[in-house]
Amino acid sequence: MNKAVVLLFIFLAYCSFSNAMAVTDEFVNSTLKDRVLEKPEPNLNYDYNSTDRLIIKLSALDEISSESKIYEGMPFRFSVLSNVYYDGRLVIKKGTEVPARVETIIKSGMNGIPASIILGGFKIDNILKGQVSDFYEVKGQDRSLWVFPLKWALTPLPPTGSLTNFIKGGHAKIKKNDIIEIYYYPNWQKKQPEDII
Repeated sequence: MNKAVVLLFIFLAYCSFSNAMAVTDEFVNSTLKDRVLEKPEPNLNYDYNSTDRLIIKLSALDEISSESKIYEGMPFRFSVLSNVYYDGRLVIKKGTEVPARVETIIKSGMNGIPASIILGGFKIDNILKGQVSDFYEVKGQDRSLWVFPLKWALTPLPPTGSLTNFIKGGHAKIKKNDIIEIYYYPNWQKKQPEDII
């Protein structure tokens, strides 16, 4: 009896492994076949002990909204508003163009949940990637703070409490010349190969 159970288990495991190897994703093969994909670079070899940081004020050169046609990976441009100095030397010059991209898009939801756009991939000349903020998030108006109390107040009068489900949150947007702040960490340095354990 035990041999039969073991043989059955081995047979089922073999069938599942052979089927898993045979499956191909036709959609991925057809849509991404001719595209060059950028592999994310993890910031693993950095020393993050220093807490020194400088504010970089950026002015938007483009417009974006969670309700317009945007997509993840979409390029977005900023301009540095003022010179950034560290230890008396100019690190980032005013007017430098800073490219970024849309990392994540979250549409506004029912019950007042706001939309959100996360920007990342900020690239500044002569600054290491690991020394600049990873992302900046833009959120819409959070209407859930008054929708949920209203829902509970109207619950004794059916179905009025359920009607508040249809109140959507605010849209996330950045207009031209809107100002955002990201951070530059001047002492976050890449570790040398001999420092990596």
